[in-house]
Amino acid sequence: MFSHIFVGATDFERALRFYAPVMQALGQQQRFIDRSRPWAGWQTEGVARPLFLVGKPFEGAHAAGNGQMTAFLADSRAQVDAVYQTALTHGGSSEGAPGLRPEYHAHYYGAYFRDTEGNKLCVACHEAVG
Repeated sequence: MFSHIFVGATDFERALRFYAPVMQALGQQQRFIDRSRPWAGWQTEGVARPLFLVGKPFEGAHAAGNGQMTAFLADSRAQVDAVYQTALTHGGSSEGAPGLRPEYHAHYYGAYFRDTEGNKLCVACHEAVG
């Protein structure tokens, strides 16, 4: 369904210090960093798309939007916990600690946070625990 997702950043270096460890905690492979543009991208190893990108918007200044959120898929609830903690350790702010959210479905386990630029993010696992 998705080719790529681009998240804007005013301070690219600060955003990179946030996203590099968060993407690593998600198990995503860094595809490139181009500081001259500036932007960086990550992808699942061995899969070209979708691509997650962060960088300075082509049109100029970045402003975080209300009602926009990028949600990352986690393999396990433990990975949700680890990504959330990594995000907070690297300058993110909490928008909802890890936990079950049965209002979405019985096994939805997610966490919500904002990056260093104010963009809202989520990491979620949809698997039941055995």
